[in-house]
Amino acid sequence: MTGCESCHGPGSRHIASGGDRRWIVNPRDDAKVCLDCHLQTHAEFNLPHHHPLGGGRLNCAHCHDPHGADIRKPSRGLALARLNESCAECHREQSRRFVFEHQALREGCTTCHNPHGSINAKLLTQRDANLCLRCHAQVQGAGFPAGEIYIGSTRHTDFMRRGTCWSAGCHTSIHGSNADHKLRY
Repeated sequence: MTGCESCHGPGSRHIASGGDRRWIVNPRDDAKVCLDCHLQTHAEFNLPHHHPLGGGRLNCAHCHDPHGADIRKPSRGLALARLNESCAECHREQSRRFVFEHQALREGCTTCHNPHGSINAKLLTQRDANLCLRCHAQVQGAGFPAGEIYIGSTRHTDFMRRGTCWSAGCHTSIHGSNADHKLRY
């Protein structure tokens, strides 16, 4: 069971000092306090691509409410929109309003990104086109050649062989676009 001293240190030092708050450990000042128990998250922050913890940039309490009923929920409420708002505080360009919005934005940033860390650039949960194909792959049925990739009625096999959806130069504005959504988002 987690109690006050698990995160804030021994209360005896605080009491012995006559209530001096300097003896209370504040997890907002040191992510290590959280990461000592949250080992999976600690491991994710050791991956090649991760958010910059510490140094006054980010801390666990920026996104998580340590005193809330469920630490896995965002700190400003339980709604998915709140989680996206937490991301949008720093990632304004990706979260602005677009004429043609990528549906994944409505599902949340964590649909594509692991906010703690990833082996993939941009904190992506999967590599390259595998990420896009999780939602956009078309199950091959009658009338489609085996081994071909179709999204809608458009053959994408050659595009996918050249790289990712964005590095092939087709869908360069992943989060959304104010241009033709069929080619640009």
